[in-house]
Amino acid sequence: MKLSVLDLVPVRSDQTSGDALAATVELAQAADAAGFERYWVAEHHNMPAVAATSPPVLIAHLGAHTERIRLGSGGVMLPNHAPLAVAEQFALLEAAHPGRIDLGIGRAPGSDPVTSWALRGAAGRDDSDIEKFPQYLDDVMALMGPDGVRVPVPRQQYILKATPAASGRPVMWLLGSSMYSAHLAAAKGLPYVFAHHFSGQGTAEALATYRSEFRPSDYASEPRTFLTVNAAVAATEEEAAALMLPNLITMARLRTGKPLIPLQLVEEARAMELSEVEQSVVDAGLARAVMGTPEQAAVQTRDLAERFEVDEVMIHPVASAHEGTDPRSSPARVETLRLLAAALT
Repeated sequence: MKLSVLDLVPVRSDQTSGDALAATVELAQAADAAGFERYWVAEHHNMPAVAATSPPVLIAHLGAHTERIRLGSGGVMLPNHAPLAVAEQFALLEAAHPGRIDLGIGRAPGSDPVTSWALRGAAGRDDSDIEKFPQYLDDVMALMGPDGVRVPVPRQQYILKATPAASGRPVMWLLGSSMYSAHLAAAKGLPYVFAHHFSGQGTAEALATYRSEFRPSDYASEPRTFLTVNAAVAATEEEAAALMLPNLITMARLRTGKPLIPLQLVEEARAMELSEVEQSVVDAGLARAVMGTPEQAAVQTRDLAERFEVDEVMIHPVASAHEGTDPRSSPARVETLRLLAAALT
C-alpha cells in the first residue's frame, strides 16, 4: 500500500507564517525520506490556522527542498482562478520538476463568500461560473498540452498555450467530497480523490459511482483513486488523541460558526470547555481518523484501504504540539509520518 501526505500548512498559536512554512519543509523532507508517494498542499484563504493560500508557490518552494517525492495541489480551487493562469503555473512547475507534479483541482471556493469575491475581483467571475466548471477543467487540460487550444477569432485560428514547448504535463486529479465530483471525474476519465478527511460521509458511494461510470480517456485508461484521512500517531493512544484535539476543536468552531483562531497547542486545547455540539464534532472526528500507537494506526490504515478498495491512502497529519516546541518545527507531525510508515513496512 502506498502512503501520501496532505498538508494545509497549519499555523499554531506559537508560530508565524514563516515558522509554519519552515515546519512544512521539514515535514515534506521527512515524507520524502520515508518513501511517501506524493505530497499535496491545499488552497484555503483568510483562515488564521492555515498558511496554504497558494499551492503553486508552495509546490515550487518544496520542490527546491525535496528530491523524489511527487508534489501537487490538494487542490487548486478552480473557481478562484482563470484556467490559463492555473495551466501556466503547473506547466511551469512540470518543466522545473519533470515527472513529479500533480494538479489536483477542486470546485469549492476554499474560503468565505467575501474572500471569494476579493479573489476574483469586482469585475471577475461570479458564482454562476460554477456551472462552467466542467468546461474550465477541459480548458486547463488542453492548455497544458503541447498543442494548446485553438481560439476562434475573426479571420484566423489563434493558438493559445500555457507553455511554449511542453514535453510533458502534470497528472490531473479531480478532488471532491460529493457525488457531483464522482460523476464528473468518471465522465472526464480523470483520476479522482475523495476528501474522506473532511466529511467522512458518502465515501463508499462516491468511489463506487466513480468506478462504475468511469470512461477511459487520454488521462487514465482505468479508474484511479485514493482517499484522504486525518491522522495522529504517537507512542500511546492517549498522547495521539491529545495531539489531535486542537485540530478537532478548529473543525468544531468551523462547523458551529464560531470565529476561527490559530491552531491551539495541546495545553490550550485541554483547557477549553466545549459545548455539547462541539464535543460531538470532536468525537466524530476521533472516530473516523487514523489515531493511536503505530500498531493501531497501521491496522486502521489497512482497514481503510481494504474497506474502500484503494491501494493508496493520503495521510493528513493533524498533530499539534506541546508548549515549548520549537516554532519552526512540527515534531508530532513528523513522527506521525515516520511511525506510520515504519509500522506499515
